[in-house]
Amino acid sequence: MTCTENVSSEEYADFITHYYTAPEEFLRSQEGGCADIVSHQYAVVYSPLPPFGKLTFSSYTYAAIPKLYALLDTVSLEEAGIAPALRLPALSGGGSGVLIGFIDTGIDYQNPLFRNRDGTTRIVGIWDQTLGAGNDVPENGFRSLYGTVFSREQINEALDSPDPLSVVPSADVNGHGTFLASVAAGGEDPANGFSGAAPQASIAVVRLKGAKRYLRDFYLIPEEADAYQENDIMMGVTYLYTLARRFSMPLVICLGLGSSQGSHLGRSPLDLFLDQVSSYTGTVVVVAAGNETGYGTHYTGTLVPNSGWHDVELRVGEGDPGFTMEFWGQAIEIYRIGFVSPTGEVVKPLPTSTGDETAITFLLEQTEVNVYYDITVASTGNQLIFMRFRNPQSGIWHIVVSGTFDIGGMFYLWLPVHEFLSPGNTYFLRPDPDMTITTPGNSRYPLTVTACDPENGGIYLHASRGYARSGQVKPEIAAPGVNVLGAALSPALYTRKSGTSVAAAYAAGAAAILMKWGIVDGNDPYMNTSVIRTCLIRGAKRNPALLYPNREFGYGTLDLYSAFLTLRG
Repeated sequence: MTCTENVSSEEYADFITHYYTAPEEFLRSQEGGCADIVSHQYAVVYSPLPPFGKLTFSSYTYAAIPKLYALLDTVSLEEAGIAPALRLPALSGGGSGVLIGFIDTGIDYQNPLFRNRDGTTRIVGIWDQTLGAGNDVPENGFRSLYGTVFSREQINEALDSPDPLSVVPSADVNGHGTFLASVAAGGEDPANGFSGAAPQASIAVVRLKGAKRYLRDFYLIPEEADAYQENDIMMGVTYLYTLARRFSMPLVICLGLGSSQGSHLGRSPLDLFLDQVSSYTGTVVVVAAGNETGYGTHYTGTLVPNSGWHDVELRVGEGDPGFTMEFWGQAIEIYRIGFVSPTGEVVKPLPTSTGDETAITFLLEQTEVNVYYDITVASTGNQLIFMRFRNPQSGIWHIVVSGTFDIGGMFYLWLPVHEFLSPGNTYFLRPDPDMTITTPGNSRYPLTVTACDPENGGIYLHASRGYARSGQVKPEIAAPGVNVLGAALSPALYTRKSGTSVAAAYAAGAAAILMKWGIVDGNDPYMNTSVIRTCLIRGAKRNPALLYPNREFGYGTLDLYSAFLTLRG
């Protein structure tokens, strides 16, 4: 089945779906539409927008509508134990033979940090989702209905050209992806005192396309915010894995994006897909913890039996055009919510009929709130209440929580990541700074990395705190992520950034060095995410004044040298 337009255009809506047949049979079954295969379990279906009209959770399941993800950003190789490790003969290869993949804003492939000494590229492939109308090259083993794939040979041809972008027109206009790639795998630049963590590793890149307008409007994302779709990230993982297998190389995937949407139990489609990929031999998945501490975007409440109700106070900033919010409750109770507006208009607790969506209009405020109930979300068994505040009146809103059975229990509310909120200061008045790890950082098997300051050993001010809502220790490790030096976009050579995505890049480079020793050199050919995570945890530096694990540092701070010594045994 073919599409009449490029599926990356605004003419198509994207839906994530499970399928239970052979991939070829599933593709043949998509009458009137078209699809991409993510894995043997997930696919993305593209449907023309006009027949569907308004997007609602009443019409489509919560998991089917892609969530939106933000870039997680706002020095030392010695401090992380990487430089001492590279001085060991066994680890001196600098990650050679290992592929580090980035799903981000692209890469400046012309930067000398990403070239070999002879001037050829260290990048084995780029999938630019913003260009072209699809790839179906059988020998590559990767099929997609949007974007364009560029090979190493094409990149080298571009580097030899007087006009490289005329040959490979893929660029990083943001700089985030280029920066992370340089931190994890940038080459050595002695003149400027710079080296990436794994300076000899090979590189693969997915340049994500921006989120479609219909999803930005549905989630009320500010115009200036960078946003990326869950299904595009999933397809990016498939491309990286396919490329690594084509070249028979161990793969480290570095993800520097995150979202506060979801149950925080690690059960979203992206979470579950990354769990699957993380278990593969020769593959390591490293994700950033998020940068939500200090922004007041999370609330934890307890509904006490026979107490009647619980009052949640939300401060909405002046001029905020709108935002979404998610309520997740423990399975034992069925929760109901009501509202009190800043002017005192009262909406009593709404009925809890699952699948229904209620539109509430506050006359004095000229505010509309849409409320959707799902009393049993399939992926978790928990209750979800999804709220959309359009043109909210500034001031203090009260969200009144009550229970149907009067049993009581804990519940949680999450605002979007702060990048998706307007700068008008919308936050909970009594926020919970814990359980602010962003998705996919709550996934069970990927390595979740937070950021610390290599100068003083302290945690990064805005680094999200664990644990996962399941109680699993997240993050597992801290790595340098404050004022870190990395590649800038031309004409500047270098810049400095802070954030947990920077820390994840450090950890990805460290993982590549261990994978080189284990798989490429044949010392431990069965390494995967679980093995690397255990090695880094065992070798982590721990402050004797702190108890471990803890919600800020996990099990400690990255020390690759010590981690390798634990392998040596």
